Amino acid sequence: MVNLKEDERLDYLLAENLRIIQSPSVFAFSLDAVLLARFVYVPIQKGNIIDLCSGNGVIPLFLSARTKATITGVEIQERLFDMAIRSIEYNGLEDRLQMIHGDLKDIPKQQGFGKYDVVTCNPPYFTTSSKQEINPNEHLAIARHELLCTLEDAIKASSQLVRQGGKVAFVHRPGRLMDIITLMRQYRLEPKRIQFVYPKLGKEANTILVEAIKDGSPDLKILPPLIVYNEADEYTPEIRGILYGE
Repeated sequence: MVNLKEDERLDYLLAENLRIIQSPSVFAFSLDAVLLARFVYVPIQKGNIIDLCSGNGVIPLFLSARTKATITGVEIQERLFDMAIRSIEYNGLEDRLQMIHGDLKDIPKQQGFGKYDVVTCNPPYFTTSSKQEINPNEHLAIARHELLCTLEDAIKASSQLVRQGGKVAFVHRPGRLMDIITLMRQYRLEPKRIQFVYPKLGKEANTILVEAIKDGSPDLKILPPLIVYNEADEYTPEIRGILYGE
């Protein structure tokens, strides 16, 4: 049994055979989270992984199907943290997954510097240039806009948390690519793999996936493009495989 609150629902993560608590008015994960969880290299057997800006715990849940490592999620919003905890308990993953309710800027000091093999992050994408652009829903505004943390905050914390030679992976928008590369190098993270995600063939990329290594040597690989929809507006075979395990 699961205790659902207000407009929450229990959704399937089909490829992983898991369930997750979602809410249209508080938080529901996007394809970006799925892509990041599939893109990042993770140790198969053991290790320590931390996911920043976890929301309802979707990336730790996805990663739990790929690795036997210990996974920690960090979420600043209490309501989302609570949703994540209940989803982890519902799936019986308390032995490997844990959540921290806190600010990612404080986590390195709390958890320990250089403690993690892998850091993942799906941060707020949008800067806050004007009040009109910010979602009036507080939960969605914090998830989407840099109200409580900036891109630099997230990259700095990631660098502090990951061990030397460990991996840091981000999903973001292509417009911030130069910021991401500049900040990663500033904080001793060397970008090693980048993948561009396109809504359809012939369209501009609308998502990027970037993986870096702490104190790695320069050698960047650009992966083949990932196309989300075909001409009939259906998921491509690659995306169907990621979402449904087909």
